[in-house]
Amino acid sequence: MDSEPVDVAPEQAFGWAVLRQRWEALTFLHWAVAPEVVAPLLPAGTRPDTLDGVTHVGLIGFRMVGLGLGRGPAVPYLGSFWETNVRLYSVDDTGRRAVVFRSLDASRLIPVLVARATLGLPYLWSAMGVDSDGDRYTYRCRRRWPGPRGATSRMVVRVGAPIAEPTPLEHFVTARWGLHTRAYGRTLHLPNWHPRWPLHRAELLHLDDDLITAAGLPPPVGPPASVLFSPGVPVRFGPPVPLLRPASATAAAPRRRGGR
Repeated sequence: MDSEPVDVAPEQAFGWAVLRQRWEALTFLHWAVAPEVVAPLLPAGTRPDTLDGVTHVGLIGFRMVGLGLGRGPAVPYLGSFWETNVRLYSVDDTGRRAVVFRSLDASRLIPVLVARATLGLPYLWSAMGVDSDGDRYTYRCRRRWPGPRGATSRMVVRVGAPIAEPTPLEHFVTARWGLHTRAYGRTLHLPNWHPRWPLHRAELLHLDDDLITAAGLPPPVGPPASVLFSPGVPVRFGPPVPLLRPASATAAAPRRRGGR
């Protein structure tokens, strides 16, 4: 099946939100990688999403603000924290494009435990912080639990001018309206929605990172293919939906009889 188009401002595809939050002060670093390198790391029922024959590995640092359930209030204290994630790009058999997180380092332990238990997301507890000085942002992360303990990341960027019209690559790595994850023997698609990204190009001044290799990926080669910054967007997540098995696999599956 053909993949859905890369739509930078779709309508919300779900009726009600199970989670809401805001993402702020985001820096996106991306490197091109061969699809066959990342294919074994994706959940069953998904494959690498590609642009011009390659896929990408992303390292993204930001602040999560005001995490809350449904229409309820934001969770005080625990609902705001720093996060750094390593992610890949996927598409499933229905054509839905999404991200797959290889790791999500966060600075609050309770959200880490809840996300691991409910959705099987690879959240990890880390000491984190971000310093800003004018147009310069420094993101720091040191992993605490579960490991590898001591894995670190430090990236420094200088934010440039806003982008009037992003390139196809800049759309490809940011216009993502769901995630794929594997939980309790099933691959799930968790849809999200937010307004169109306000994006700035940025310059990478410094990077010293262990998180990408700790996530089972080869170390990046050369400078990033894309460096972006966004002041942020409000975000909603819809209910998770299990991926359906292909009809051929369903037909081939053995049928159970009479309560056995």
